[in-house]
Amino acid sequence: MTLPAATPQSMTLPQGFRPEAVPVQQIDSHLPAVPSEQQSIAALRARFARPTVWTPEWVTERPGLSQAPAIQAAVLIPVVKRPRPGILLTQRSALLAKHSGQIAFPGGRVDAEDASAVAAALREAREEVGLDARHVEVLGELPSYTTGSGYEVQPVVALVDADVPLHANADEVADIFEVPLAHVLDPANHRHHQYQYEGLSRQWLSMPYHDPQVQRDRFIWGVTASILRNFYRFMQAP
Repeated sequence: MTLPAATPQSMTLPQGFRPEAVPVQQIDSHLPAVPSEQQSIAALRARFARPTVWTPEWVTERPGLSQAPAIQAAVLIPVVKRPRPGILLTQRSALLAKHSGQIAFPGGRVDAEDASAVAAALREAREEVGLDARHVEVLGELPSYTTGSGYEVQPVVALVDADVPLHANADEVADIFEVPLAHVLDPANHRHHQYQYEGLSRQWLSMPYHDPQVQRDRFIWGVTASILRNFYRFMQAP
């Protein structure tokens, strides 16, 4: 997902900033995980087919943002159809001017030719990782999330066929990988951080994941972690 330059209301982080080095304030191990039987593909379909009343926990990157019209964007939350489902994520190219190297969903700005946020999310997924819409089953949408850089991001949750051929667009994506759905739906993996810089304070979530496929840590944080936290709240709601 391509983000614009920071606005005056957002917090510009210093050069060389490493979010994984910011101390953890709290780990949410006191909150219940979504039961495994509610994480099956059938259960996911049923959950979206029968909407429930719930409240998103994270709706903006920082309170007090400008009330100027936001730029519309959409991301795809691709849940891979496996016996133990996973969520498909990307690592942004280190060559990008903004948010380089960060973990993100496939997605980006809603263009004029896009019929809807769903259409934009599917188009961006095709452009970034080569995901053909024939392999995608859209389940529904989560509440939008407003970033500090002026995007109103619409998350679109979808099921994706397992083991479909994917190809990273080298201009935007350095890597494509999966995180177990069970990992992000267990708050014991959700960590709170706070960082102060130039008189401003910023809070965010992280969901670190050790990827056994490559024997390295994936630091999921910021917008991506906030949207996944809302996904957890949606799945955990009665």
